[in-house]
Amino acid sequence: MNVEVLNKGVNGDLTSGMLERFSKDVVDEKADYVIVLGGTNDIGWGLDLASITRNLTNMYDSARNHGIGAVACSVPSILGFDELIPPRIALNRAINAETEKRKTLFLDLFTATSDRRNNRLLEDYSADGLHLNSKGYELIGKYVFDGWLKQVLDRLVSGN
Repeated sequence: MNVEVLNKGVNGDLTSGMLERFSKDVVDEKADYVIVLGGTNDIGWGLDLASITRNLTNMYDSARNHGIGAVACSVPSILGFDELIPPRIALNRAINAETEKRKTLFLDLFTATSDRRNNRLLEDYSADGLHLNSKGYELIGKYVFDGWLKQVLDRLVSGN
């Protein structure tokens, strides 16, 4: 079985840029699935949560309308910038609520990468408190694989 994975993420991009490219990067590629992880940079630029959520849900809806399975991810936490944690929590709650309405899979990367006592990004997963390091990306990769991709691959192998 061959599986092709395309990473169309752009460092520093906003959800508005993701949405602008969505047709070209996802729909035109005839993707079977899309993993949507966005909003971190929007929060950093002080954009409002309603706009961020609207951009993300437009991507989930576009995927569904084109027969593409969407996997929505919460944004990970942050370390050393505590004032940016509450907007992340609020955005993640909004993403989760929207995915429940749409029956879209939601993967909680925030909880997977944060200290449950204070919601800060665990030091092991970042060198600068803002960006994930290789250990952080490895954790997220394993979380996405175990939480979703393994099920898809098992269904493909079994033919169900």
